[in-house]
Amino acid sequence: MINLLGSVAGMLSLSLSQPQPVTKSRKPTAFAIAGGPAGLSRRPTSMTATASLSTRKHDTTAAAMTQFDSKALPVQRDDIAPDGSDVRVLLQLARGGMAHFELGPGQTSKAVVHRRVEEIWYFLSGCGQIWRQQDGRAEVVNVHAGICVTIPVGTHFQFRSFGDEPLAAIGITMPPWPGESEAIIVRGEWQPTVATPGAGDRVR
Repeated sequence: MINLLGSVAGMLSLSLSQPQPVTKSRKPTAFAIAGGPAGLSRRPTSMTATASLSTRKHDTTAAAMTQFDSKALPVQRDDIAPDGSDVRVLLQLARGGMAHFELGPGQTSKAVVHRRVEEIWYFLSGCGQIWRQQDGRAEVVNVHAGICVTIPVGTHFQFRSFGDEPLAAIGITMPPWPGESEAIIVRGEWQPTVATPGAGDRVR
């Protein structure tokens, strides 16, 4: 028994005397710190960062918005178009504008071509014809209430009114009308009958 106790004591003494392995804490790598390989930007993971990005996005969207506008069709014309028709200016946004055009009964406009803008017309009343020419192609179309036509950039065009009522249309201009120098008078299909604007007339 004494020998057995001595053997056990010796084994315990030997075990305690041997050096124990020391576990070192590993220093976080760049991957662990940044959430990916070193040099890559870290995506926001906290609710605070996400909310901040959401707020900035909302502010940017709000700044880009414009206020709502409303306008009744003016009773009197605002301008005279380069083609000689009466213009009642409506509303516009950054990429387009709208106006009302009216050509008197039995009148024929001047023929014009636009430098930069293109237009879509929708006829509201009256009847007549519109002539368009571009790149060697030309056509004359009968127009009346309910007819819609396009006028691409660089198109020579002219229109005339038949009957006892004015030929009226709504025109959408893209981009918004830049000024009088936009239109160039050209040779058309018919002899114009519209009067030359007077000294007190505004030309669109």
